[in-house]
Amino acid sequence: MSVYMTKWCELAKQNINNRPNVGGRLGGKIVIVTGAAQGFGKGIAEELYREGASVVIADMNLPLAEEVAKNLGERAAAIAVNVADDESVAEMVGKTVETFGGIDLLVANAGVVRSGPLATFEKKDMDFVTSINYTGLFLCCKYASIIMQAQHEAAPDRLFDIVTISSKSGLEGSNKNFAYAGSKFGGIGLVQSFALELCEYGIKVNAICPGNYLDGPLWSDPERGLFVQYLNAGKVPGAKTVEDVRRFYEAKVPMNRGCLPLDVARAVMYCVEQEYETGQAIPVTGGQVMLN
Repeated sequence: MSVYMTKWCELAKQNINNRPNVGGRLGGKIVIVTGAAQGFGKGIAEELYREGASVVIADMNLPLAEEVAKNLGERAAAIAVNVADDESVAEMVGKTVETFGGIDLLVANAGVVRSGPLATFEKKDMDFVTSINYTGLFLCCKYASIIMQAQHEAAPDRLFDIVTISSKSGLEGSNKNFAYAGSKFGGIGLVQSFALELCEYGIKVNAICPGNYLDGPLWSDPERGLFVQYLNAGKVPGAKTVEDVRRFYEAKVPMNRGCLPLDVARAVMYCVEQEYETGQAIPVTGGQVMLN
């Protein structure tokens, strides 16, 4: 362990009983949300903040993260991170401890998508998706858990949480979207394995598997959004416009709408509040994907 990590662990241990006296379902909790400058991450961070958490808006886009943190208030801070980079993730964790005194919950939300037919899909795109969605999850869990284990040593009765935002594509395959689905399936394997290893340290590890956030930038961006990607990839038979693609995906959901950040945030809070659950992959799909 590096000298810096040892220093951050000691600081977290010293501050384990020094949490803000704030009401709410997550009152006083110190939370990191990766990929929180926009999309699901931003919405999740906003909801957790409303419930009393001190929130780190962690994102590659630092100016946008700073804007989100400023709009939230004094219990929010922005930290730049590239989740695929070992040193960057360690720095994110260290700065969180220096800013707020510890880490009670990591929401590993950062993720990317590249889709297309197998025969024409390029290795560089496969590597990009894997580096963020799979290796990035490993790095975030590694460094956050080091701090959490130190806190457990100082306060053995406390529980801490790692929640990864997976996808319904981590529960079933996705046509012409194999890089993303494979990374999410792999992420659930990490979640189950980490849950077994970290349970003795009071660290619960779970995954949330949302349905499609059709109103978010991941889907709606006019240049790189999934509506455009899927239209160009021919993933939706007969679709001629992005509206055709949207209607196709809305029709798949029994609840007749896309997933929203509030839906996911409620599932995250359930994971934190539930003291007898770890290693789970929880669908939040409006009934589109149901567990057997």
